Amino acid sequence: MSENAQVHLTIGDVAELVGISASAIRGWERLGLTRPQRSRGRYRLYTKEDVRLLKKARYLRKVRGLNAPAIVEMLKRDGAIDPGAVNPSAAIGARLRQLRVQRGVGLAEVAAAAGVSVGFLSALERSQTSASVSTLRRLARYYRINILDFFEAGEISTPLVRPARRKVLQAGPGVRMELLAGGHRVMEPHLFRIKPRSGSGEAYAHQGEEFLFVLRGELKIALAGEEYHLKRGDSFYFESATPHRWKNPGPRETWLLWVNTPPTF
Repeated sequence: MSENAQVHLTIGDVAELVGISASAIRGWERLGLTRPQRSRGRYRLYTKEDVRLLKKARYLRKVRGLNAPAIVEMLKRDGAIDPGAVNPSAAIGARLRQLRVQRGVGLAEVAAAAGVSVGFLSALERSQTSASVSTLRRLARYYRINILDFFEAGEISTPLVRPARRKVLQAGPGVRMELLAGGHRVMEPHLFRIKPRSGSGEAYAHQGEEFLFVLRGELKIALAGEEYHLKRGDSFYFESATPHRWKNPGPRETWLLWVNTPPTF
């Protein structure tokens, strides 16, 4: 083996080196702290850098008393991990499970109210999948909250929000929502990043008004029986109570400035 060859460790090796369980390591992976490669047999393979980050996380949890999301946020700010590596779905899953346990209801009741299967909701709570915007809307309605409550905890109250400090929500496969302002606002501005063939899922509606501006790519939005094809530079305004659904029909990622008011998205 050459001197510069990368050494890969199994999850058992890492658990022994760091002093935590394999299940805890998988939990850190869901939060984006580690990004193990996979062997041909689909086994996780870790590097010495993964071990270093896990040891630091263990120290921060044990000595500083920080919880897992706070540790990931700190390591993100320090540049120890890539902000884009953090899995936004992990925060949603933990939040959904917390809401359900607090209300003392079972998976079956919540799944029926949201129109999804028990298996899907269970996977969502365990951060093994992500939900579309329409599904998140139904879950938010059931819990009498809005989608903003699914964002990672920690309000931004400063008027300036830099890209690395944006709160992120993964709203289904290929749909990323970045919150552009925090605190108690009259407007709710997002940067939507929508991959090709991804979209909202089923049509949904809520109170308020919406404005969107296409920064990059294109978008098809169906509203009140009509379909509109928006391209770069186009803007669109409509009442949120009108059922609407949308999708990126193009070959590359679409970027949208999307503003809701009031913030009940």
